[in-house]
Amino acid sequence: MAGAVRRYDPGRRDRIIDAAIRVVGARGIAGLSHRSVAAEADVPLGSTTYHFRTLDELLVAALRRANEGFAAAVAASPVLSDPAADLPSALARFLGELLAADRGRAELEYELYLAALRRPALRPVAAEWCEAMAGALAARTDPATARALVAVLDGITLQVLLTDMPYDEEYAREVLARVLRA
Repeated sequence: MAGAVRRYDPGRRDRIIDAAIRVVGARGIAGLSHRSVAAEADVPLGSTTYHFRTLDELLVAALRRANEGFAAAVAASPVLSDPAADLPSALARFLGELLAADRGRAELEYELYLAALRRPALRPVAAEWCEAMAGALAARTDPATARALVAVLDGITLQVLLTDMPYDEEYAREVLARVLRA
């Protein structure tokens, strides 16, 4: 195409990732395709395949973006920064705040996270999330206990999201306290 002008669009890749997150949020991973993302991002179909050759590459980028959002929430929370805070109570309150703030966002993040069960390309990114959270908690406890706390937080979150049962902060606090006492 002689004379064709290529438009410089430095934010396009990010818009595609954000669109993929919205598509997964609305339709689930089964509804994700290059075509659905291109339509959501309002970009040509070729742009999605240029930036993300496969859907797994796009899902990796979306999960990384979700991880970044969670990491920012953890960093902004006083839970880990106050060594005098009662850790089980603070973590239980933090989890409740996350679930109450945007349940849809939590469902989306866990759908992306659990997609790693069937999509091996996502496993390293899911592991990064677990390691980052355990690393943050290790500042308040030992590494093995930090990993156990992450497992408990994941389990409680999944129970709430999958069963539609209300989040029980007192139950979460008690279970987290038991892990810390062990």
